[in-house]
Amino acid sequence: MSFGRLERRPGAQPISDINMTPLIDVMLVLLVIFIISAPLMARSLQLDLPATDAGSSSAAPASLALAIDAQGGLYIGEDKLDAATAQARITEQARAAAQRNPLTEVQLRADSAVPYGRVAELIGWVQQAGLSRIGLVTDAPAAPAAPAATPASPDAPARPAPGSAAPAPPRPAAGG
Repeated sequence: MSFGRLERRPGAQPISDINMTPLIDVMLVLLVIFIISAPLMARSLQLDLPATDAGSSSAAPASLALAIDAQGGLYIGEDKLDAATAQARITEQARAAAQRNPLTEVQLRADSAVPYGRVAELIGWVQQAGLSRIGLVTDAPAAPAAPAATPASPDAPARPAPGSAAPAPPRPAAGG
């Protein structure tokens, strides 16, 4: 009996290259996260607003209502303040509220015509008095009304509403 040489096939060689695809994927994800989060970290005015599904102004346990009208007049609740004593009264009310409950929220209503500097000045007074929870109260946007698809005159043909299919033109009668 003759013995033949048993040939062994060499096993799989280890891959000595580094797969760059996962590394590039991770780097791109980190870049996107950084691009999105960088502007959020650069805020200079920190507001601690409560997060609720249906926010309402009465959700805060204790609140101080301040308002600025279009002419710059200041209000605490519904009471209009004199321009000369406004800062002192607002600071006094805010300090008293902060002593009763440090988590008192200031609900600030400002007319859209009021300059931003005036609103920032009022926020500064409140923060100096010791209140840091400030909510800016806004109106909900009105839903746009859908245009009615009515004819311009009784003799004019009706036009379809935007986005609906137009009526097909009449076909000539076949036959003869």
